Amino acid sequence: MKIAKEMTIGELVRQFPDAIPVLFSFGMGCVGCPSSQAETLEEAAMVHGMDLSQLMTALNEAVQ
Repeated sequence: MKIAKEMTIGELVRQFPDAIPVLFSFGMGCVGCPSSQAETLEEAAMVHGMDLSQLMTALNEAVQ
C-alpha cells in the first residue's frame, strides 16, 4: 500500500510505524499530538512549510 497525501498523520502512524522517524527528520514532532488524528499529511506539510513531494517520497521509501 502506498502512502497518500490525504492520509491523516494518525492513520500513517498506525499503519506504517516505520514512517515515524521520517516525520521526525522533517521536523514534525506532532506524531502524538491530538490534532494529528485529523490533520492530513498535505495539511501538515503546508502548516510546517515543507515540500509535500519530498515528504511523500521519503515516507514511501521508508515503508517499502
